[in-house]
Amino acid sequence: MTSPSSYPLLARVNDPADVRRLARTQLPQLAQELRAFVLESVSKTGGHLSSNLGTVELTIALHHVFNTPDDRLVWDVGHQTYPHKILTGRRERMGSLRQLGGISGFPRRDESPYDTFGTGHSSTSISAALGMALASKQRGEQRHCVAIIGDGAMTAGMAFEALNNAGVQDCNLLVILNDNDMSISPPVGALNRYLAQLMSGQFYARARDMGKNVLKNAPPLWELAKRLEQQAKGMVVPATLFEKFGFNYIGPIDGHDLDSLIPTLENIKELKGPQFLHVVTKKGQGYELAEADPVSYHGPGKFDPRVGLTPPAVAPKATFTQIFGQWLCDMAAHDARLVGITPAMREGSGMVEFHRRFPERYHDVGIAEQHAVTFAAGLACEGVKPVVAIYSTFLQRAYDQLIHDVALQNLPVVFALDRAGLVGADGATHAGAYDIAFIRCIPNMALACPADERECRQLLSTAYAQNHPVAVRYPRGSGAGVAPLPGLEGLPYGKGEVRRSGQRIVILAFGTLLYPALQAAEALNATVVNMRWVKPLDTELLLQLAATHEAVVTLEEGCIQGGAGSAVCEALSAAGLCLPVLQLGLPDVFIEHGDPAKLLALQGLDAQGIEQAVRQRFGPSLLPAPTTEVGIA
Repeated sequence: MTSPSSYPLLARVNDPADVRRLARTQLPQLAQELRAFVLESVSKTGGHLSSNLGTVELTIALHHVFNTPDDRLVWDVGHQTYPHKILTGRRERMGSLRQLGGISGFPRRDESPYDTFGTGHSSTSISAALGMALASKQRGEQRHCVAIIGDGAMTAGMAFEALNNAGVQDCNLLVILNDNDMSISPPVGALNRYLAQLMSGQFYARARDMGKNVLKNAPPLWELAKRLEQQAKGMVVPATLFEKFGFNYIGPIDGHDLDSLIPTLENIKELKGPQFLHVVTKKGQGYELAEADPVSYHGPGKFDPRVGLTPPAVAPKATFTQIFGQWLCDMAAHDARLVGITPAMREGSGMVEFHRRFPERYHDVGIAEQHAVTFAAGLACEGVKPVVAIYSTFLQRAYDQLIHDVALQNLPVVFALDRAGLVGADGATHAGAYDIAFIRCIPNMALACPADERECRQLLSTAYAQNHPVAVRYPRGSGAGVAPLPGLEGLPYGKGEVRRSGQRIVILAFGTLLYPALQAAEALNATVVNMRWVKPLDTELLLQLAATHEAVVTLEEGCIQGGAGSAVCEALSAAGLCLPVLQLGLPDVFIEHGDPAKLLALQGLDAQGIEQAVRQRFGPSLLPAPTTEVGIA
């Protein structure tokens, strides 16, 4: 419960109408209390911190000026919406943030009427807000629709597609650029550099000095340059860029100054047509440790805010991400053709060390997944060996490029798919549930599913050795803890292995679920196979096992529809075999946030759940009696 003594003003705010009833002079105190509450709350639950500390004043100003929820706020990505959630009636539920059965870390339409659009991926806000604005116009409703987008998300092509469309529309659309000069990874690209130069105030001075040095011995050219200076200056102010899209540009203004924000927003409300407000904020604002290191405080776990983040007492197991990062460095040292590509997720994909050691072979393309894949294709055309490190859920955004630009041309691009399967606290928006299904149907593509850390390194080497596109999928966090081998040796391409010999039933495990499968198999006396490859499927091994067993169980941390189990059924059918098959995996629903182990157990993908499902399907006719009482799911 919010203590009135600790947060006397915030405790009185139960919805945005309460914010609008406050005097403007009270809002700085509200901002102070809200920032403190965000810090206290996130320190207890974990979650996104830096971005939320940076949007406190902006959130207050938006809810104070606009008549939410009738006026629509669309937050891009959504990991900066904790202040919004707190002010919209969810303050007392913040203790359940990102936990099973609790509130989401991102906006969700079914969670609150104030969450007007569900987000998690970047660069969707302008498109969505434009759709809302035009729908309101068509219905004869006078409402304002506001898209709040960060400078990192503005690098995506989708944002510019939306600006291009919005600029010719007559509607009440406001785009707010929350310019904090800090995406998750350091911002990259020409646009970001351009805006940074404009904000620095040094751009024009440097340009003039350079002109003097270059043209001082050519007086006619220097005179021409001076005459063009004013015109050139007009070409590089931000207003020009956005006004060319048809927007009325306002800014930049201080996003932490309520005395600037509120009058500006009130004035914008009276303007007609598309408006663009440039707001400058600072990630981590008000908490010195987060201001100094916003990357580390982007998504911390639980911590003591008085002390800050501290290293764990016991060193954790190496994560799959770290295994990939080390392999990338080792393979790059071995093969000068290798380049690494990330769409703005250097830290999340484990590429910091690679960037440090091989800066000329490291490419951060910004939040531009489509470009990342086609860029890799272009590199591969010229004999370079690209490795695209991308989250499974983000590869969805480049599906056309994966098919048309990489697979169709059969180019040797390696896709390192982090966050495959369930991702825990980030929930459905970030879960890598569909990569098996959407990759295996593409000609020329191959897909490997390592069971543990050692296999992850080995299968990456195998993938790299192929002369066609290969994806290697691995989960967030750590696995069974099998130490990787130091070398770069691979594993046989397209081949699985029998890990346990049993009777009557064979379990085909794809990926890290091999280990709970082995536990379940002890009680079932089942054969267990580490399949390793979804495509090419080890059909030879499959048919051998089908000839010696009476039933097949497939196991994968991905959607059942079209997944690895479906590949097995297709192979058995093609061979004319009619064995009963039990497909275990993720059901045909979006699985929300929570502890990953609990989520897997709820889907029946832990050892107990696997045993229960097999017993329920095949019963005593094929199975030995359980040694301990097992409930039927």
